[in-house]
Amino acid sequence: MAGANLIYGLGMLESGVTFDYGQLLMDCEFARLIKFALGGIPVTDELLMIDDIHSVGSRGDFLSLDSTYRHMRSQSQARLIDRRVRDDWAAAGGADLYASATAEARRLLATHEPESLPAAVAARLRAIVEETEQELGVASTAVAF
Repeated sequence: MAGANLIYGLGMLESGVTFDYGQLLMDCEFARLIKFALGGIPVTDELLMIDDIHSVGSRGDFLSLDSTYRHMRSQSQARLIDRRVRDDWAAAGGADLYASATAEARRLLATHEPESLPAAVAARLRAIVEETEQELGVASTAVAF
């Protein structure tokens, strides 16, 4: 909100010497939530739910209210951060954020199927590599894109 427009070093540890996929996913989650907050948080009478707050009280159940249900999707949606109450979180195994992020990273690495580049793009990349190799005088090591 102070004007920063660069998020750098996602997934990096030890000044970039080490890269961690679990850390990458956590950092991406944080960056996404920061971007959400930077988009502004609307404040209206309806969203403040003053009447509901008064009727439910400080220790009441807001989750069962129609107004909460109506607006819940407009709030930030964490994918890795577990927002369950402690008892429910513990009953589900009590995995911390890093353990959840690392498990998701492993799942993504095991199951992700990247799309092939269009032939024209692959050919252009190959031409750039070959041109650079020739310019630098290095042997060609054919790598498929």
